[in-house]
Amino acid sequence: MLADDHEVVREGLKALVKAQADMEVVGEAADGREAVQRAQELLPDVLVMDISMPGLNGLKATERVKQLCPQVKVLTLTRHTDAGFIQQLLAAGASGYVLKQSASSELVRAIRTVASGASYLDPQITGKVIGGYVSRKTRFNEEPAKELSEREREVLRLIAWGYSNKEVAARLDISVKTVEAHKANTMKKLGLKSRIDIIRYALLQGWLQDN
Repeated sequence: MLADDHEVVREGLKALVKAQADMEVVGEAADGREAVQRAQELLPDVLVMDISMPGLNGLKATERVKQLCPQVKVLTLTRHTDAGFIQQLLAAGASGYVLKQSASSELVRAIRTVASGASYLDPQITGKVIGGYVSRKTRFNEEPAKELSEREREVLRLIAWGYSNKEVAARLDISVKTVEAHKANTMKKLGLKSRIDIIRYALLQGWLQDN
């Protein structure tokens, strides 16, 4: 599904998606409120969401979509490269972030990645999301991954890719409570406080590129 307040942009995106053998456009929206309503009706695999829209912007619309239909993967599309704004979107539940100025092939790659259940960050902004984690003394130990068990790494990796606790439990054939326990333990070990921290850690470990 496509959400953008500019019809010309939607038509261009629609043509790009329709040119892919494994994709189809099931619906469109011209503003944030319509995007939330249509997402609930259509339950698309991926919702490509413009950020700068009238009435209800893409950030607020993303939050509402993830609250009302968490199974819908939201891929945000914008010209904004501000690190703080990117982090707000990830905290709101967005599975990916692509710049409008990137090549069309980047958007296609992002849609496929997000549809598969993974997170996708435009290569031009990955460094902004990681922020000062490498340059300053981080909360991570020098070799934090070695402190984690194999199962803890599996759980954290899947969470970073965008899977819910229930989905992680199903994939690993363990209970949701066990997933929650592993998640809490790994976050405590690594000093992680939020989903953004998990994504940053996954980026540093190269996990997002591995998926």
